[in-house]
Amino acid sequence: MASRPSLKPKPKGGRGGKKAPAAAEEDQSSAAAVAVRAVKEWTTWTMKKAKVAAHYGFIPLIIVIGMNSEPKPSIAQLLSPV
Repeated sequence: MASRPSLKPKPKGGRGGKKAPAAAEEDQSSAAAVAVRAVKEWTTWTMKKAKVAAHYGFIPLIIVIGMNSEPKPSIAQLLSPV
């Protein structure tokens, strides 16, 4: 089973002191990478939930729409194949 990626940024090793301009640029790009990864994970999670909702909700939705149409059919008429 694959491990899930962490949203926490990894601590940078170093001795402290002032950061060089390249290091500041690296922090911004890593922050952007973390944000992109978070959006991708959120999108994937949302799409999985939407797929389940559509899978289990499609037939009940059709039945409800059919029962609210004119003329009003009974549930037996809606479920019969003829």
